[in-house]
Amino acid sequence: MRKYNINSNDSGQRVDKFLMKVVPNIPKSMLYKSIRLKKIKLNKKRCEISTRLVEGDVLELYINDEFFEDNIEHKFNFLDAPKELDIIYEDENIIVVNKDVGLVVHSDNENSNDTLVRRIQHYLYDKHEFCPQSENSFTPAICNRLDKNTCGLVISAKNAQTLRELNEIIRNKELNRKYLCLAVSEPPKDKDTIHAHLIKNNKTNKVSISEIPLNNYRNISTRYKVLKRMNNFTLLEIELITGRTHQIRAHMAHIGSSILGDNKYGKQSINKKYNIHHQALCAYNLEFNLEKEYSLSYLNHKSFTIPSNNIWFIAKFT
Repeated sequence: MRKYNINSNDSGQRVDKFLMKVVPNIPKSMLYKSIRLKKIKLNKKRCEISTRLVEGDVLELYINDEFFEDNIEHKFNFLDAPKELDIIYEDENIIVVNKDVGLVVHSDNENSNDTLVRRIQHYLYDKHEFCPQSENSFTPAICNRLDKNTCGLVISAKNAQTLRELNEIIRNKELNRKYLCLAVSEPPKDKDTIHAHLIKNNKTNKVSISEIPLNNYRNISTRYKVLKRMNNFTLLEIELITGRTHQIRAHMAHIGSSILGDNKYGKQSINKKYNIHHQALCAYNLEFNLEKEYSLSYLNHKSFTIPSNNIWFIAKFT
């Protein structure tokens, strides 16, 4: 029998969602059957899969030991990652960092130990703000992803309540995201809001853009503004209205203003000429514009910005 004392970071979750995290090796069908047969009890009583856990609950699991992961080292694998971070802002709930080009946010196909989320976990562990032994289901998590070769601002939640709220804020489009990029040619207008439709090919990890709606394509909207013209490039500010995979890179290439260094949607000949092999794209500004009450409402209208002289392609080409 295994017993879990529900803490503040566990509370609010459905019973089945919590169990999938703490017993990831058990098949869903067996998990649901165990609940029906009262092999999983909440506060000594039968529970439903949809029951929401609250702090102080006790969950007892009368299931085979083979389904439990007892390797404590697995909980501490983040210690293999460096803890160096470029921290832009930090408080008791969130940490905002500037991610370098080349650093993956989460483990990729190469299963690298050095990921941004593991660096953050290592950093918080050393600050005694994250203790894996005392957590059943929560680890500090990143709320907005960036591609490996896109640099810029990423927000991580230090507790489960903050993680839930940040995910809701992002879904509700209450977090404005702005990017800077170098385009290899000028866009059609000095500023515009452009609309199209996008679909992702999971096999190639590449997206396609259509001007007209097609089956399974998703709407995209991107706002851009020319900030500076140079001899060879145009510095643009991009604002994401929708946030789809590779949206900025693919959408700008679609209108004829591909991003310098983009080897997937850009112009290979120009990238080779300037010896640039990762996209000149940076998530340089985040601003909270909250329309409802959250425990994070103290962040409303707060803006985080990376100084332009700290952005590699601006320092190199402007």
